[in-house]
Amino acid sequence: MFEAIAFYFFAALTIVCFTIAVTAKEAIYAFASLAAGMIFISAFFFMLGADFMGVVQIVVYTGAIMALYVFGMMFFDSTKPLNEKIGSQKSIIFLASACAAIVVAMIVAPTLSIAQNGEALLAGDNAKEIGISLFTTYILPFELSGLLLLTAMIAGILLASKKMEYSQEEERKK
Repeated sequence: MFEAIAFYFFAALTIVCFTIAVTAKEAIYAFASLAAGMIFISAFFFMLGADFMGVVQIVVYTGAIMALYVFGMMFFDSTKPLNEKIGSQKSIIFLASACAAIVVAMIVAPTLSIAQNGEALLAGDNAKEIGISLFTTYILPFELSGLLLLTAMIAGILLASKKMEYSQEEERKK
């Protein structure tokens, strides 16, 4: 029963976050909701007992979204002010309380599940097997993807710095 409620709850949160990411007019909101959606997807892995994949989901994909966020902020004009309309303090307090309740539920629920299904956790050492496979069989693609990401990061920084120099020259001409 708990798993079904948690599944539908996290499914709804994921859909809401990705809908905000698609419909947001400001890039900062789109990137933040995209990262939140990726974190909510990791909840599915944790519910299925694939803790390693849940952590990888958070670290790798959410980290990639944050790198995208940095690139996006470099390419967009971040010097212009962002006009936000905050409706009411009650909605902010409600959303903060809801987020705090979600965090508490995410921390408490696995401990209750471990108490009920403690034997299932001792069954295998999946993280060790994945690590051995990653650093023996798949070491070349792993290193090449790292080089590709490093190249993309350097290229993004260079492109952003050229754009900033160009916009500064235009400001001086005015």
